[in-house]
Amino acid sequence: MTTNLSSAIWVPLFDELADPRVAAQLAAEAEEAGWHGFFVWDHLTWPAPITRVADPWISLAAAAAATESLRLGPMVTPVTRRRPAKLARETAALDLLSDGRLIMGVGLGGDRYGAELTRTGEQTDDRVRAEMLDELLDVLVAAWSGEPVRHQGRHYTIDDITFLPTPVQPHVPIWAAGYAGNLKPMRRAARFDGYFPIGIEHPDQLAQTYETIQEHRADPTAPYDLVMSVLPGADPAPYVAAGATWCLTEFDPDVMTLNQVRGVLRDGPAIPSTEETPR
Repeated sequence: MTTNLSSAIWVPLFDELADPRVAAQLAAEAEEAGWHGFFVWDHLTWPAPITRVADPWISLAAAAAATESLRLGPMVTPVTRRRPAKLARETAALDLLSDGRLIMGVGLGGDRYGAELTRTGEQTDDRVRAEMLDELLDVLVAAWSGEPVRHQGRHYTIDDITFLPTPVQPHVPIWAAGYAGNLKPMRRAARFDGYFPIGIEHPDQLAQTYETIQEHRADPTAPYDLVMSVLPGADPAPYVAAGATWCLTEFDPDVMTLNQVRGVLRDGPAIPSTEETPR
């Protein structure tokens, strides 16, 4: 069968990119070059030699204002270090500003890089953060509906608040991330609109991931995104054949330069070496 692959630039907002004006310009250049998406990392800090880190939401707002068709979003945001009411307002505002182009990438986050949870007093227990993530996503979807939210949960309380205005999109797509082979994130992702497996090393892994996701989806025939990251210049065809619908071109933050990112995006999106990609 023929698969339509969407391609995106996926950048850490560090050092030379730690300026919302730069993010806006890169997004505009990516749109002009034919890319379909512009996604950004969401971190508070990063180990040396990185010294400057931008706020993803301000940068995405700037990118939204500078573009017309590019899909945008955090990839991924560790929602457990954000308050659900504020996140509901931010996401609705960004979807309005972009005229319905937000894709919400979510994940647990962690202390692996920069120890940002420990150093800011956030929850470090993975199981507790998983509970918080699931609960917060329920709150977020309810807030986007425009109906009053009455939530009394283990971790969060929203007492009869209606979040207006709502997003432009009737349903903001949610892509859930998780380390490849971990069943719990796949079950979570199967509830929503897409899965971003981290640490895929071979197309066969992605194909198995796709099969597992399908087994846990309520409607396996409904559209669904399977997201894959590749290095600049890599042929995404084997991953498209394994089920990928989005290809995110990634960059190593320790050696990334603004000129490198500009060069890659101006070359245009990754195109599979064949149009026929059986799933």
